[in-house]
Amino acid sequence: MLLSIKEMEVQDVPFAESFAPGAVDFSGYGAEQQGDLRTEGLAQVLPDTGGEVRIKGWVKTRMSFECDRCLAPTVIDVDAPFDLFYTPAAIALATKEDELAIDADEAEMGFYVMPGLELEDILREQVLFALPMQRVCQADCQGICPECGSNRNETPCQCQSTGAGNGGNEPAVDARWGALREVHIETK
Repeated sequence: MLLSIKEMEVQDVPFAESFAPGAVDFSGYGAEQQGDLRTEGLAQVLPDTGGEVRIKGWVKTRMSFECDRCLAPTVIDVDAPFDLFYTPAAIALATKEDELAIDADEAEMGFYVMPGLELEDILREQVLFALPMQRVCQADCQGICPECGSNRNETPCQCQSTGAGNGGNEPAVDARWGALREVHIETK
């Protein structure tokens, strides 16, 4: 759905949309939409700003992804408000300087080109921002054992306690790090 700048110059543009899975492209982001993505809000050109646009609303959906530690399928509900500001890209391009000095308020601003902004692009960005940086199935997820590959949330792993074949005296060491271990022992 195009949020038309020309339409916003005449009147504020309210939106209330529902997008089925696949309508907003999340491919390549390691997340998949489960169920409808719903949004509601208002887009407007702010008066006396030279074309600055404000888009305020909320987005709600359910997203699935693999846990970063154990790779188990995980689902999270997203229910996030947003209040965004955009300025015409032509203003940024109009300057002759190689670098622009921006203040803190401008750092939070996006840019648009005519004829307007795609609502789906805005929603994709807001949903991805709402997801945690480290996506885990539970806060105390134990992950996958690097030795035997078992999911330590499902079965207790004996690899760490037995030292993986070294008599249980010390933790297992990846053979690829052996050369560094030799250097460390020699420098003592």
